[in-house]
Parts: sequence; C-alpha cells; structure tokens
Amino acid sequence: MSGQPNPEKTSYDLIVVGAGSGGFGAALAAARQGCRVLLVEKSGSLGGNAVRGGVNVWEPGVGGTGIPFELYKRLKGRENAVAIYSFGRHVAWESPEIQPHFPGGELVVDPEKSYLDTLRRFGAPPDFGEEHFRRKYWHGVLFEPDPYAAEMESMLRETGRCTVRTGTAFSEVHRDGRLITGLTLDNGEQVTAHYYVDATAHIVFARAAGEASSLGRESRSLYGETGAPPEPSPQLNGASLIFRVSGSKKLGVEPLPDDIPSHCWWQREFPAAVFAQSPAGDYTINPLPTMAGLEVEERGYPAAYRECLRRTQALWHHIQVTYPEFQNFRKVWVAPALGVREGPRMVGRYVLTEHDLDAGLSYQNHNDLIAISDHAKDTHGDSEAGGGAKELNEPYGIPYRCLLPRNTDNLLVACRGASFSSIAASSCRLSRTMMQLGQAAGTAAAIASSEKISSLVDVPPESLRQSLIEQRVELSWPRSPELNECLRNGE
Repeated sequence: MSGQPNPEKTSYDLIVVGAGSGGFGAALAAARQGCRVLLVEKSGSLGGNAVRGGVNVWEPGVGGTGIPFELYKRLKGRENAVAIYSFGRHVAWESPEIQPHFPGGELVVDPEKSYLDTLRRFGAPPDFGEEHFRRKYWHGVLFEPDPYAAEMESMLRETGRCTVRTGTAFSEVHRDGRLITGLTLDNGEQVTAHYYVDATAHIVFARAAGEASSLGRESRSLYGETGAPPEPSPQLNGASLIFRVSGSKKLGVEPLPDDIPSHCWWQREFPAAVFAQSPAGDYTINPLPTMAGLEVEERGYPAAYRECLRRTQALWHHIQVTYPEFQNFRKVWVAPALGVREGPRMVGRYVLTEHDLDAGLSYQNHNDLIAISDHAKDTHGDSEAGGGAKELNEPYGIPYRCLLPRNTDNLLVACRGASFSSIAASSCRLSRTMMQLGQAAGTAAAIASSEKISSLVDVPPESLRQSLIEQRVELSWPRSPELNECLRNGE
C-alpha cells in the first residue's frame, strides 16, 4: 500500500477485483445500472471456483433468484450446458444387504424438475439417513464450466460499460485517509475509481488495504457461538480437487503410477465423494474433501495441489477396482485449481455468526438484509466442529454491513471472505449466495454513484433493498406469489 498513484491513470466508477461468483454479480449489477466498471481477474477465465475449481453444481437453497436465475436461463439456450438434478444413489440410504455401498452420493439429471425446485434446503431432519425429505426437496443445478464462463462474459459485454481484464492482478493499493484512491496493476497500469469491490475470495485486496481479518475457528467466547471450540483453532474447512470421468468403450482399470499407493494413506479410508452427472452424461467427482483446509495452508498451495493430485489418482483407482461399473469410464480432466471452501475473512462492521443462522428470518432484527441463505453449517467432516452438516430450520438473512470494512469507506467485500464467523461462512459460502452478495455490492455502488454518496456506509439500506427486490432478488420467506410466478414462467 502506498500514497497517491501516478496521475496518468484510467478512471472508472467501480473497480471489482476477482471475477468469481461475487465479482461477476457486482460488475454486472453496477454496469447495468449505469456505472463504468473495470473487472480484474488474475487467472485466465471468469467463474472462480465454479470454473477453474470444477465446482459445477449449485446446491439447493433459497435466494438464487436474481442474477443466478438469469445466468441459468442463458445456459438453457445452449445444448447440454445446464440441467436440474435429483439424488440418485446415496451411501446413507442403501440397504445393508447391498455391498459394496455406492461410494458417496450421486446427482443425476432430472428433466421433470425446474429451477424453482432448486430453491429450498432448510427443514430437513438432522439425520442424513432420512431419505424422504431430501429426495423430495433437495434438487440443484448442474452446469458445464466453459459455457458458464462464456455466458458470464457475454452478459458483462452486453452492458457496454464493463471492461474485463483477465490474466491481470493488482500489485499495489493506494489510499488517502479512509478512501482508496487507486490501484497499480501488475502490468504497471494505474487505475482509479470512486468505489471498489474485493471479490478475491481470500480478500487479498482488503488485507492489502489494511483491513483486519480472521483465519480459522474463533473461540466460543468471542461471539458466544455454542458450536465454536473453547479456544481459537487454526482448522479450516476442507478443500477438494475435482476430476471428471467420461464413458468409454474400453473396459478396464486405468493404470496407477508406480509411485502412488493403491491404499488410502492420509486417513483411515478413502473419502466419500459426490458423483455429479453432467448434462452430457459424464461425471464430475468431488472427494469430500481431498485435503483438510489447514493442511493446504501448511503445505502451501503448489505442494498441496500436487499431493491432492496423487490422492485423486489413488481414489479413482480404488473406485474402479471396487465398483466395476466405473471400469468403462476414463478420467478425462482434472480441475486446474483446488475447490477451496474457507480462507481469511474480513472483520467488518457486522460479523454474521451462528446466532443469525439459528435465529433465522423470524428472529433476526436487521433492517439491511441484502441476501438470504439456508445452507447447513457444514465443515466437511471436521471432528473439532462436530463433523457433518447441521441443517437449519428456516432461512436467515445477511446484512449489508457484512460487506463493509471498518476503516475504508469506498470498499465492499463480496466473496466468502466477507465478515462472517467461521461457522457462518461454512453455511453461506455457496456460489449462488456469493453471486447475490455481489449483486448487492454492485447495486450499492450504483446507488452511491447516482446519489453522489462518497461513503458506501451511507447508502440507505431501504433504497438498496428496494432496488434488489425490483431485480427479483429474494429477501424474504415465504416466497411471494409474484416471485414464484416469475420463476415459473421465466423458465
């Protein structure tokens, strides 16, 4: 971080750093509402975890009604680009007489279901062995990553106001007092804007700007969360290396390299996995997880990725040997990036905690809710956190203040690194929720720009909420008949 940038700079209304779900939502919402936007992404493509990490599944949940629904409709216009899923086989629901059990959960294309069927998770009995509710209500969206990224780019381009720079990162943040005044990009270019959004997932922008952050589990005493450990812990939600297999006319087990054991060496037995059927009939396989989040941090990302690659090779060999139905599949792709679920989180003006998740919309007392969610508290088997997914009784809301840093007035954080406790982040981190946070951030910037408001803290929450509602963002439950009708007819 330094003082003033070079005066030879390009100016925008809004600069968004990071083009995953949150960054895409922010850039699109702001550009549609009149802002000149620069979207900067260090990798070579848009989409973040959903594209490079291979996380090409939107799990069931309330709230995915604004930009996510538009993106879904765009994908429906492409052949085999998107589908709705129902559960197929699941290890938790199979009869003891069936051996071996299916090695996890199977998500299969279900042409009888619609997008509306994907918009609820809450209310499931706590025991995952309960099957009826989950088969009835839990449906989600499967999509192909490349068309997904292409449609994102098209939607941004159609605004006529969004400049996208992939393969570009920032190298320096410039600020003056409580305001960011510009960025130096790694190509040497100087850029400036009235407002900024950090959508980098690991909040590298907010941290470079000097904002406080938290990593790992907070102590129970910090926020009074009963699900938190007595003392702070460095544990992090697990990471997955997702791979794809495709049907083949050749039958057999793919060879395992000599330096990779055929047994599971990192835990007692191979992890269960989600087998998500692609619209074209392949499977993407998501081990749950491939590596504990803390181990990723301790090894460092490059070494962690290499080790995850070894583990997925062993897992795929185990699957083919143990479940002969997969011997006519071949591994055709491995995600170029780990699917990371947790990293640093900003400590902002309000910290979303377990209390908000448990209270739900019925008992939360906030006037600035800008997104809703109902995903379980899910730490992916971390025994310290009690293991497994803990379902919620009703949806909860995320306040706008979770996006607001404490020391910078023209910056918003719209990604999994927003101001959440570790427990809250384990619930609200999913792609569609992040896209909704981005839509709220871009809309807030557009309101501030239109009303000549210098500090994003001063954006009126009632104006922000009204604008989001007009954009068909779901902010209450039960869902209104009008929104239900829009979703039903819009498809």
